[in-house]
Amino acid sequence: MEGFFENANEFKKNGKYLKFNNHSIFYNSVGEGETLLLLHGYPFNSYDWNWLLKDLSKKYHVIYFDFLGMGFSDKPKEHQYSFEEYVEILKEVIKVYQLSSIRILAHDLAVSVVQELIASEETLDFRILSVAFMNGGLFTDVYKPRLIQRLLSQSPNWMGKWISKKMSRSAVESSIHRVFGPQTQPNLDLLENYWNILNYKDGKQIAYLIGRLVFDKVKYQTRWINALKNTKIPFCYICGPFDPNSGTHMAERFQIEYPNRKVYFLSNQIGHWPQVESPLDVLSAYQLFLKDIEHNK
Repeated sequence: MEGFFENANEFKKNGKYLKFNNHSIFYNSVGEGETLLLLHGYPFNSYDWNWLLKDLSKKYHVIYFDFLGMGFSDKPKEHQYSFEEYVEILKEVIKVYQLSSIRILAHDLAVSVVQELIASEETLDFRILSVAFMNGGLFTDVYKPRLIQRLLSQSPNWMGKWISKKMSRSAVESSIHRVFGPQTQPNLDLLENYWNILNYKDGKQIAYLIGRLVFDKVKYQTRWINALKNTKIPFCYICGPFDPNSGTHMAERFQIEYPNRKVYFLSNQIGHWPQVESPLDVLSAYQLFLKDIEHNK
């Protein structure tokens, strides 16, 4: 499936920047219609959505941005990254477009940003119409981090910093290959783009700082789980089952915790990056989710 932009450089050139606490945040939007906010995961950026933009922009006003510390946003080295701050950045993007309501599709680390967002739902000045979570660590007790994640983010700061700096391209690519499905492995162009995105503004050197958020989630779990149980916002889980981190096991836990919410399983050969591996399947699952919402009104 052809991407909306030819490559990550073109993707970046077409973007814009807003200021958040003296940091530049990369963002952009395409299409017209109801607003759909696409939220990316770790360790890359919103370029992950490139293969869905063409189809989604035919029906939606699609907004995307890069979280601080990732992608084409600033990557401060001496910084305390947090889910609360990421929620504030999300709110700033919403303010730029003066939106009163949004839909959200969130992947990987972004699912936790949305959990925090929903936990503070009563303070928001915009309405969340629906949320589709996709291959993310909603529950820390069943999340299965890769070895490289543990080495980067569960080690002392000095060690995480050293490993981030020394981490080779082959190590990064090996980690990526392990979480993609066997039939949907990334091509050389995508790996090149990912490597450049990771290294933009020396981002590789702070990979351990962002990665620590994965393990910080434990202290939020009870609050987040209860917030989703109590919210009236329609939400679902779109699952690439082959994902060793947040695949079938995460979906099964989701079904136990939220029995009245739906899981949309993709092909059993789809891994951690469904929007890259099989964008048409993601599009179909998302459209089915919205149809189910309408049907249940």
